[in-house]
Amino acid sequence: MAEKLTVSPEQLTSFSLLKNEPDWFLDIRLKALELAKQLPLPFIERVKFHRWNLFQSEIGEANSLITELEKDIPSAVGSAKIVQLGAVSYWEEMNVETAMQDVLVMDLFEALQQYPELVKPYYMTKAVPVDEDSLTAYHAAMVNSGIFIYVPKNVVLEDIIESHFVQNNTIDEAFVKHVLIVAEENSSLSYVERFESIGDCKNTANIIVEVIAKEGAKVHFAAVDTLGQPTDAYINRRGYLEKDATIEWALGIMNDGNVIADFDSELRGVGSTAKVNVVAISTGKQVQGIDTRVTNYANHSVGHILQHGVILDKSTLTFNGIGHIIKGAKFADAQQESRVLMLSEGGRGDANPILLIDENEVTAGHAASVGQVDDEQLFYLTSRGISQAEAKRLVIRGFLGSVISAIPAQNTQKELVEMIDQKLAKNDEQ
Repeated sequence: MAEKLTVSPEQLTSFSLLKNEPDWFLDIRLKALELAKQLPLPFIERVKFHRWNLFQSEIGEANSLITELEKDIPSAVGSAKIVQLGAVSYWEEMNVETAMQDVLVMDLFEALQQYPELVKPYYMTKAVPVDEDSLTAYHAAMVNSGIFIYVPKNVVLEDIIESHFVQNNTIDEAFVKHVLIVAEENSSLSYVERFESIGDCKNTANIIVEVIAKEGAKVHFAAVDTLGQPTDAYINRRGYLEKDATIEWALGIMNDGNVIADFDSELRGVGSTAKVNVVAISTGKQVQGIDTRVTNYANHSVGHILQHGVILDKSTLTFNGIGHIIKGAKFADAQQESRVLMLSEGGRGDANPILLIDENEVTAGHAASVGQVDDEQLFYLTSRGISQAEAKRLVIRGFLGSVISAIPAQNTQKELVEMIDQKLAKNDEQ
């Protein structure tokens, strides 16, 4: 609970000085610290998370780097790649062609020093307000790592920008990560991020991603989240779309700990489009609550949500699909589909479609289901010599395939498939 947040203004000021932050950023921190103790938690329909470990006072001192990561991270780079361990940058790389186009892919705190005029207008001002709730305020007060990506006007990147974020659970330290992406007018980029944990300390993860898509910009955003069992996580990914902008989201939620997530696209400009594909697997006794929302503010805006999830063991998975067409958004389109496969009698699944329509002359629809694996599909596969366990994996992989195929990086697609197979194989052994 926020009242257990014991970090002091003096500690935040010391950390800010260590990071060489501008005064305006420290001012946000100090105001947010007070807000975090006053504002309510966000509301996630049908999910009880008030006793989770979501507020942690160990901000760290940017010294969480250990000599070597426990596993190798592939060094292949497309447009650019950045790796961060805990609160520090571990490695950054960018190809020459990308650098020559004035694209920025860098540590957030370096960007604050070198390009404050590019960061300040967008940092928690458009997509995710500081004062939205206690978790956004906590984030603004405690942010200790992150990256900034900037693609100038009319720049079209053919190769992928990749990031790899490793939570360092070998020490007591909050993992408060901020990703800010600004795609200027008529620019285009594909971005893939990966989250994982090392170590067994029970820590907090508070992750906010803001994607600002200016007029005519196109963003392909993919993520694979594999945070560990000791981590209670809050993950907020949000897009702010101007006229004719497009964001395509492909999100793989494969964490082992408790998760509440807010995946939100705000269609502010006429003709803007957001397509959100989410796949999630819940295992053990974990609880995952995922709000996926598209809000149509503008005429001719299009928001489509597709969520598929699998429940194993005694876990809980809740999908809330929210489509909201605001008064004045004529000819808007809001569609959603949420489906959950139950592979355990001890698990719980919810697929909750919510449509809020405040305008006429619009198109809106939803579909939702919670059910078991199709016996006819299993029979068809087993009748051709495939084992029951392998047949079940193939059916589930097909069920989740819409998100897998939407990820632009083939190596990330492969990692997600491997993660799904590992979770299913572990369940078969139990």
